[in-house]
Amino acid sequence: MSFDVAKAYLDSIGLGDRVIATEAPSSTVEEAAAALGCEPAHIAKTMAFLVDEAPVLVLCAGDARVNNSMFKQFFHTKAKMIPGDVVEGLVGHAPGGVCPFGANPEARVYLDESLRRFEVVYPACGNDHSGVRLTIPELERATNAAGWVDVCRGWREDDK
Repeated sequence: MSFDVAKAYLDSIGLGDRVIATEAPSSTVEEAAAALGCEPAHIAKTMAFLVDEAPVLVLCAGDARVNNSMFKQFFHTKAKMIPGDVVEGLVGHAPGGVCPFGANPEARVYLDESLRRFEVVYPACGNDHSGVRLTIPELERATNAAGWVDVCRGWREDDK
């Protein structure tokens, strides 16, 4: 169901042809990279947090890790991931397929700077057997992101 909602949203904005359904699971960065035929860093993983009791989705590169102090500096609160058993209710997609496409309208979306170094990235499409091949401008358009943030470490040469 979640895949259908995400796909319908992408169809409605002319990007449905970018969706890739995979035979192999794609719920982790490593699985998604193998299933989609790309480097793990090119997976745009969607991290789900609670900020002021509302869901916030941060898309970041597969090789990036959310840094608590950077997160707190931007969002003015500690990084608190949404517990797995309530993700689907708050976001609209279950763990393993969390994405910004067709997500609940209350979920604010942000794109992390770690993604800007790539021409193409692969976020999930609502389930654990999918991905979407998007350029960065297409990702910006498709997510209706509230903006770009810099809340991750581990992807820059100087902080590996």
